[in-house]
This record gives sequence, C-alpha cells and structure tokens, in this order.
Amino acid sequence: MNITIRNLKMIYPTGKTALQDISLEMNSPNLIGLVGPNGAGKSTLMNLLVAGLLPTSGQIQLDGAPLEKNTKKLKSTLGYLPQSFGLYDELTVWQFLEYIAALKGIKDSQETIKKVILETNLTDQKKARIRTLSGGQRQRVGIAQAFLGEPELLIFDEPTVGLDPEERIHFRNLFSKSSQNKIVLLSTHIIEDVQSICNRLIVFDHGSMLFDGKPEQLIMLARGHVGILQNQSEQKTTQNYQVTARVNTADGVNCRIVAEKLPAASQKVEPSLEDAYTYLIAKEGRKL
Repeated sequence: MNITIRNLKMIYPTGKTALQDISLEMNSPNLIGLVGPNGAGKSTLMNLLVAGLLPTSGQIQLDGAPLEKNTKKLKSTLGYLPQSFGLYDELTVWQFLEYIAALKGIKDSQETIKKVILETNLTDQKKARIRTLSGGQRQRVGIAQAFLGEPELLIFDEPTVGLDPEERIHFRNLFSKSSQNKIVLLSTHIIEDVQSICNRLIVFDHGSMLFDGKPEQLIMLARGHVGILQNQSEQKTTQNYQVTARVNTADGVNCRIVAEKLPAASQKVEPSLEDAYTYLIAKEGRKL
C-alpha cells in the first residue's frame, strides 16, 4: 500500500488553520509514530486519511488514485480507532464485534472475531455487556474492532490511554507485529510507546510538520542540548531552558533540562527521545 500526501491544507469554517502545506509519503510495511502537542493537527490529519474530512487544498492519494474517488477501497482496507470511539453499551463484546464485522462486509466472521478477542485479551469479557467494562477494557474493544478483517492500513489515535503498563507492553508488541505487512499509524502523547516500536517518527506543531525521520535521527539533533543541573534549591524566574524532569535529593532538586545553549553549571548527558521531542517543540516555539 502507498499513501501520498501533497501540499495538504485544512482550514476549518471557523477560520482556524489545522494543517498547512503538508507533504509526505507512507508505504507498507511501516510503523509510524505521530506526535505533537494538543491542537498540533494530528487528529485532523487522521480524519483526512480516513475520508472523514475533505481538505481545503492539496491531495491524498491511495495507491496512485485520489482518496475521494477511492473510498470503497479505503473502507475495505482500513482499521481505525479514533480518540472518541462510541460503543453500544447494551451489546456484549461479541455482539458488538459481530456488528462491526457486518459493517465491514466480513463474511464468516466467527473465526475473525475469535482471533481479535484473543489478541486483545478479551476472552473473559466476550459475553459481558459493554456497559459493565472498565475504561481499559473498553479501549481494548476499540482496538479489537480496528483489527477486524486484517486491514492493510491501521490508524490509532491514543490507543494505549487507560491501559495499565502490562497491557501497554502487550499492545505495543501487537502493533509492532501487525506492521510487518501493513501501514500502522500511531498517534500518541506517550513518547515511550513511540521509542519502543516505531521505525518512523513524524512531529507536528501548529499545523506544520517539524520532523519526519527515524527516532534516532531526532535524538541526534538534540545531542549537546540536554544536561543535568544539580542542587537546584529553587526555581529560577528567568531561564533559557526547559525542564523535562526533576528529582528530589537531600541536597536539593536535580533538574534534567534541554536548551539551545546549556548553562555552564550543567552536565551534558545523552538525550532520550522525550528530551529530543521537547527540545524540538521548544526550539520551534522560540522558548529556548
């Protein structure tokens, strides 16, 4: 599968510019992390990719054909979990997945449903009504419906929200396994999820694409811009750095910071992906 985006722009009727001049290409297999602050344009991009919105200008092509003329193929190859996903509370998990399978036109769906229930650890809940499920269990149902029918394109908006750490690890592994023959687009605020499994990272802010490349390439950009300030007894009112973590010690607070130019008193350290992401966003926002 190939998805090509050229000079994409999206302006809402309110006048807000959600995306401006976005161009990128996605080919399978690929596991892509989409990150950025709230309001960066991530959800708008996903809505455009699933044909839930039409762009103000620019074009999205699916395997060489304009997406708006290829929606039948898109629906047959798409698995999508939006951030706000409605569930039918009076249905059981199995009944709900049967309903989604029917909407997708999946024939002989019983084995397919069994497979996704097993993959998403919902075996004990398959006969439970959705209204009785916990938040994490409901999220797993949302992930399960996206996997129905072995779609070639999987788009997840904050899929691990509400999951405990063990479940997050399980689903990160599931996403990674699935990406071996699909395009998996994972929008998240949890940088650890991206660092663990994504081979490509796209960073958005204020509707613009700030970075598109491998996670390690972003980390390299932040080398020399991350340090530790030791024994910070009080927060300074004026500073030219961003604090990414604070650790209380007997002698004061040790601060992990990112800066365009590190203070002389700081000790340089190797950046994490979260450090690199913070550095990029702060730099573009002229906060450094």
